[in-house]
Amino acid sequence: MNGTWIDEPMDEPDDRDALENGDTPELAQTEAGETVSEPLPAPVILTPEAQAALDRIEAFADSAKAQEAAEYHKVKRRYLGVPVPQIEDLVAEWRADLTLDDRISLAAGLWQSDVHEAMVAAAKLLAQARMRPDDAAWALICDWTLGFNGWATADQATTSGQKRLVAVPSRIDTVATWTQSPNMWTRRAALVITLPYAKMNFPKDADLAIRETALGWAAAYVTDRDWFIQKAIAWWVRDLSKHNAPRARAFLDAHGEGLKSFARKEASRFLA
Repeated sequence: MNGTWIDEPMDEPDDRDALENGDTPELAQTEAGETVSEPLPAPVILTPEAQAALDRIEAFADSAKAQEAAEYHKVKRRYLGVPVPQIEDLVAEWRADLTLDDRISLAAGLWQSDVHEAMVAAAKLLAQARMRPDDAAWALICDWTLGFNGWATADQATTSGQKRLVAVPSRIDTVATWTQSPNMWTRRAALVITLPYAKMNFPKDADLAIRETALGWAAAYVTDRDWFIQKAIAWWVRDLSKHNAPRARAFLDAHGEGLKSFARKEASRFLA
């Protein structure tokens, strides 16, 4: 593994960050094409293994929490209301019992279900730091990336992808193509997946090169007014400021005025 980095929890949208007129995560979700009036898609036919795993997740369903989750995430898919710790317990069991190939196949099936908790489980099945070989897992995550349509499932999958990128840094060339995607969530994923390079305490030259590449993408994104893009820039620079404050400050000196005010405030939170 390259330079040391800290695997910190993901950010979640926070209405308190919205400091400008109408600048809220809910508005951003709608602008990204996620309308709440569309009907749920028809269920897909899953492999027997994926269906059995989904049935086990669904056994812990809570209809009230499912409704709350649907209202919170605002993406039209099924929600079961199963808490993350319960999903993690099931994932741990599957990791212990299944071969790597079977885990990847199960992850593919669970993601295909378009059930929120199953997609979270799918991403967590690929989250282990050491995975050899991991080409199939990386290819699956890349495939998911092209169809992202909401922050929660996207961040779960991209966090798993972080480990695959750090394991094989040359994959940054693939990530670079995401920055040109018409899908806002795919463009955003390029910053989320490179977050380990903001958090490294002892980066090597190759790590620093990727850090600068990601900062270049962040700079190019500054003119994108989407809330989630602005949040991702702020997230990247904020995390960088904990490990290299001068470089984070230099980024804000050069580009901070172009950020929305909530993003500028978030990016500079730990800078004196």
